[in-house]
Amino acid sequence: MKITAGRRELAAGMLGLAGLALARPASAFVGPRPECIAPSAPGGGWDFTCRTVGRLMQELKVVEQPVQVSNMPGAVGAVAYANVTGRRNSDNNLFVATSTVGLTQIAQRRYPGDVDRVRWLAMLGADTGVILVRADSRFKTLGDFLDALKSDPTSVVTGGSSSLGGYDHLRLLLLAQKAGIASADLKKFRWIHYDGGGPAVTQMLGGHVEVVSTDLAEIAGFVEAGQIRVLGTMSEARLAGSFANIPTAREQGFDVVGLNWRGFYTGGRVSDEHYNAMVAGLKRVYDSDGWKEAARRSGLQPIWRSGPEFERFVANMVTELRSLSQEIGIIS
Repeated sequence: MKITAGRRELAAGMLGLAGLALARPASAFVGPRPECIAPSAPGGGWDFTCRTVGRLMQELKVVEQPVQVSNMPGAVGAVAYANVTGRRNSDNNLFVATSTVGLTQIAQRRYPGDVDRVRWLAMLGADTGVILVRADSRFKTLGDFLDALKSDPTSVVTGGSSSLGGYDHLRLLLLAQKAGIASADLKKFRWIHYDGGGPAVTQMLGGHVEVVSTDLAEIAGFVEAGQIRVLGTMSEARLAGSFANIPTAREQGFDVVGLNWRGFYTGGRVSDEHYNAMVAGLKRVYDSDGWKEAARRSGLQPIWRSGPEFERFVANMVTELRSLSQEIGIIS
């Protein structure tokens, strides 16, 4: 009888502990010290992504401890990528902010390894690529502009907030490809690099450049003031609100989506259990009003892709950007 009673007490105790475990807030990270690496100095886009998501994780009780944000700038994210893949590849506490900019670097083989070295968690939002002209421009549609380049690839001075081979430049070339412009002519385009979309538009208004490729959030004020015309957005569908009247590139016959997305990866050896828990935690952040408001303030469109779907998206994007970079001679 004593043995039976003891077993009953032990069973009851174990059920009690299980109940306590279930009562605890669901944690996105199994380890006790959640950390987000921002591969940039404080104040940049990756830093914003880490700090905003980390704050919301704590507010939503996705994590039990505050998320530590570690800034690790260097080589447009390559330093952080090397650190994770070389030293912390199985760290289930860790997630790293990234974006289309980082993926472009991988596509151009500027990171120590390819996309399969890490596990891609989720995309939570994106800035939309746009092609801009002055309000009084001779170009009224994307077709007008691309026809001019097709006729003479040196006839239009273009610019944006990335260097030659950067994402603003590559988005323009992807459109040109869809317009049937030959690979040899893509190399002849005249491109000027500016330190941001705002400066590029200012120079366009001054007549120094005719067409700008950049992100909408950077130059939304110019659009709303009526100073410039957006020939097309590179979004999957028309944007909402004050930009709903702007046609997409797809609508105009050029099937290009050019999103500067924001998201995260983790180490390549993180277990499925921990990986799935991280994705679930990020989804709770994405679904929150706090993220919707933070995204709106920073000019991002909330977009969710995660798990295998996001990994396929990343792999396909790298393939496309790598092929284009080879065509124009950025990489061999």
